[in-house]
Amino acid sequence: MLAQIGDKPFDDNGWLFEVKWDGYRAVAEVNKNDVRLYSRNGLSFLDLYAPVAQELKKIKDDVMLDGEIVVLDDHSKPSFQKLQHYDENRNRPLVYYVFDCLRYKNKDLTHLPLEERKKILEKLLPKSNIIRYSDHVENEGTAFFHKVSEMGLEGMIAKRKNSTYTEGKRSNDWLKIKNQNTQEAIIAGFTEPRNSRSYFGALILGMYEKGQLKYIGHTGTGFTEKVLKEIHNLLKPLVRETSPFEEHVPVNSPVTWVEPVKVCQVKFTEITDDGILRHPVFMGLRIDKAARDVDHVDVKKPNPKAVDKKTSPSQKNVSRKSTPKKLPSGKDATAEEPKDGVIKRVDGHELRLTHQGKVYWPKRGITKGDVIAYYETIYPYIIPYLKDRPESLKRNPNGIENKGFFHKDAGQAAPSWVKHIPLYSESSKKEVDYILCNDKATLLYLNNLGCIEINPWNSRVKNLDKPDYLVLDIDPSEKNTFDEVIEAALAIKEVLDKAGANGYCKTSGASGLHIYVPLHAQYDYDHARDFAEIVARLAGEKLPRITTLERSLSKRKNRIYLDYLQNSKGQTLASAYSLRPVEDATVSTPLTWKEVKPGLHPSQFTITTLAKRLTKTGDLFAGVLKEKTNLNACLKKLGA
Repeated sequence: MLAQIGDKPFDDNGWLFEVKWDGYRAVAEVNKNDVRLYSRNGLSFLDLYAPVAQELKKIKDDVMLDGEIVVLDDHSKPSFQKLQHYDENRNRPLVYYVFDCLRYKNKDLTHLPLEERKKILEKLLPKSNIIRYSDHVENEGTAFFHKVSEMGLEGMIAKRKNSTYTEGKRSNDWLKIKNQNTQEAIIAGFTEPRNSRSYFGALILGMYEKGQLKYIGHTGTGFTEKVLKEIHNLLKPLVRETSPFEEHVPVNSPVTWVEPVKVCQVKFTEITDDGILRHPVFMGLRIDKAARDVDHVDVKKPNPKAVDKKTSPSQKNVSRKSTPKKLPSGKDATAEEPKDGVIKRVDGHELRLTHQGKVYWPKRGITKGDVIAYYETIYPYIIPYLKDRPESLKRNPNGIENKGFFHKDAGQAAPSWVKHIPLYSESSKKEVDYILCNDKATLLYLNNLGCIEINPWNSRVKNLDKPDYLVLDIDPSEKNTFDEVIEAALAIKEVLDKAGANGYCKTSGASGLHIYVPLHAQYDYDHARDFAEIVARLAGEKLPRITTLERSLSKRKNRIYLDYLQNSKGQTLASAYSLRPVEDATVSTPLTWKEVKPGLHPSQFTITTLAKRLTKTGDLFAGVLKEKTNLNACLKKLGA
């Protein structure tokens, strides 16, 4: 639930008043010691703010909480800058101020009045220095605001006592009244550094107004040398040739434009009649906000004392066709920005990467460049599951809001160094030229074509008729919960355990789970499919209410489909560690069986969280390519 902007403090018996905390808004879900902690845009905070996650485990009930994560300075005041660099400020108090409870003991509370929700909240929270109840005063908003201002806090939130919780909406039942003028802003470009300044001079700022990006000023203060470098490195992959603004922007030095997807926070003195921020000071990045959410200025009305146009920024206009600078080279690649893309050298091959700033996830600001960076990072983990396997290319060159298309016959159009193999396709009744993804350069080439997800065959070119593993795809209907998907996976594991077969589980990256059984290319697809069907039927007998082997959507009757038919030559599934073109930018992620329990959810494993997970877990799927399963012995055990 979001707040509207309030004009000034007030007194009212129907309202209560809370401190407006200067941090990251965070929702916590606790269920039987399983914890989720995430931002408004779905970014997981579990690893970033691990002490909060650990403390949440002390809550034994099923709850969903809403609050703000802050880091306190030497004066016990929230510091947004220190929160930004928490790794360097771990000696500072980290606090999760909780102000609302949306679920308690598996009951939805959002329909209850705020007063009742807060009474429940105060009782359920453990005694803790990290998780704290965000208290309030009633009725006397004016005196409370003056106290908040004296303490140098950002402001207060006024909330109607009898208000229900309206998720995702900006409501007049909550009002934010600020002591300090702060504003979220979209970074649209940066100017050349001057004198002794390194990396860049100022950031060009914007926000959306009726769907169009509007210039609101630029900021050149508030940066340390380290922050300048971090911001510059963040913006390099987003460089574009033209200005993202429709209007001409007044700046006083050459500009490098970037895709408008990164959000920062600034403080400022006032706003002009033209909507320009006066004296904006950079405070930090907003990793918890998407650019499309920045569509209003957090001041109710323009200040009548605003400066005239003569004193507002107004130097020469920069053409929308300003030429960006060259991009510095990476560790194993060189890069520059010609008109038709970035040239990158990978594994000795020259690779042209185009439209790196194109936004693939509009609500999250995730770009094509982010996708390529993700695959470059996790390449050592994913390549064993791609090498020597024909690829059915699923391309989403326009991002996730477009359905995309499959592109099988792609080998002839690929660069000369990309390996490919012609194979006769029964479905197409012709020879199809399949790409083989055998190295990093080929993987990035596929990403550049718009391949968000990677879909290899189950068999390799040396044994195309004999898969390396069999697969059981647990495919839920829209009516099934993910806990039911987990129940189905555990039923399959029970059957496999009785058979003496080792099953490896991973998220599909969308709504289901995949279970792989290693075969080491010992059996043909018919044998693999027959065994998979037996396992699926035995598991289905355990859960007839929620599972089915019926492939027809109309006949499934809102049950989970236990799909064993993926075990055919040419059939593909998203690879382990493959991104998926779905809302949360989730990744098909291998799991331990200890993790496969109620409370698990695919949204825990995303483009932003997976690399860090892999440093802790390593490749949990390695046994899939190394182990052998004796299907004849397994059948005998099941028969017994």
